[in-house]
Amino acid sequence: MLADTTPLRQPDFRRLWTAGIVTVIGAQLTVVAVPAQVYDLTGSSAYVGLTGLFGLVPLIVFGLWGGALADAMDRRTLMMITTVGLCLTSAGFWLQALLGARNVWLVLCLFALQQAFFAVNSPTRSAIFPRLLPGDQLPAANSLHMTVMQFGAIVGPLLGGVFLAAFGLSVLYLIDSVSLLATLWAAVRLPALAPTGPVRRAGLRSVLDGFAYTARHKVLLASFLVDIIAMVFGMPRALFPQMAHEQFGGPVEGGTVMGLLFAAMSVGAVFGGVFSGWLPRVSRQGLAVVVAIVVWGLTMVGFGLAAAGGTGWLWIALAFLAAGGAADMVSAAFRSTMLQQAAGDEVRGRLQGVFTVVVAGGPRIGDVAHGYAAGIVGTSAAAAGGGVLVVIGVVIAALALPAFVRYRVGRSEPEHIG
Repeated sequence: MLADTTPLRQPDFRRLWTAGIVTVIGAQLTVVAVPAQVYDLTGSSAYVGLTGLFGLVPLIVFGLWGGALADAMDRRTLMMITTVGLCLTSAGFWLQALLGARNVWLVLCLFALQQAFFAVNSPTRSAIFPRLLPGDQLPAANSLHMTVMQFGAIVGPLLGGVFLAAFGLSVLYLIDSVSLLATLWAAVRLPALAPTGPVRRAGLRSVLDGFAYTARHKVLLASFLVDIIAMVFGMPRALFPQMAHEQFGGPVEGGTVMGLLFAAMSVGAVFGGVFSGWLPRVSRQGLAVVVAIVVWGLTMVGFGLAAAGGTGWLWIALAFLAAGGAADMVSAAFRSTMLQQAAGDEVRGRLQGVFTVVVAGGPRIGDVAHGYAAGIVGTSAAAAGGGVLVVIGVVIAALALPAFVRYRVGRSEPEHIG
């Protein structure tokens, strides 16, 4: 049952994974520092909300273009370029904080630039894995990678809160910049990863070809569709501040209860990653994704109902969130594997770019949907109702696209892609 560590025997993957432990914690420090600095500069939550817009737009644009770049040029080179770019933007954050620039637009523009580099780096990294590992090791590799990401999502904010009070903003940004050197070292040590397909120019035509490829293959199309259903209808994080105060008695400005709500899913995801040894033995990956998302929806129903119970039900509500995080980790690991295995190497970068956009954009749309629904029916009903819609939506998607449910892989290669 414990995580399958076989992929770590491959030196290049092991270096990327080990470097990720350091880098993801540093990145999470910036996740804490940016909104804290924006609020300090403006005293306005509206400006803090602007960070979402300044992050989402470059994430969409450069996520799609970055995927095309990953199919058109050497992925090792692209990984090094984008990692250097991330280092420099973090250094820019550090310098402006150190000098006391106090310009909110400078902070927002640096954040947008950082997200642009991340949007190219992320699909490139994911598209590299199938070039380093055999197909039967990809579920374990993705599980290991996501476990590190979720670990950072827990430890990073906790350290960020401590370091912010003790050392100030500039130190958080500096740690992030220095930590990225670990990933740069791992990228430099990679072998050459020249493109294998006919694409030689990463333009709009290349991006559109990637969308056309997705539309032609129902399994890949369904993998994006079910994730959108899960995140838009079933991600209640926008409700956490209000629920922490009204349902669970936390202070209106936040506090421990709100922190627990935000951390619970990541705790569950890490737990799911630690006990993910069974993932490589699953051949019906499409069916596994459907089941995992149904479980996700049911846990959100449970969370909403538990929240309606009030303060005494806090730990039950957190348990439902943690169970949902574990289910989401399983779904994400299999969906990543399907994209890496079922698609040809010549389009993997573009599909990973779309994956990055969906994973980042879905929850943000979900934030809007849940916030609007909570204003009409209340937070508990919005969370539980969203979970019900997830279950209904994914069942309809599975019936409409049966090739996804039938999708099966052997030990090395997929039998078909639908």
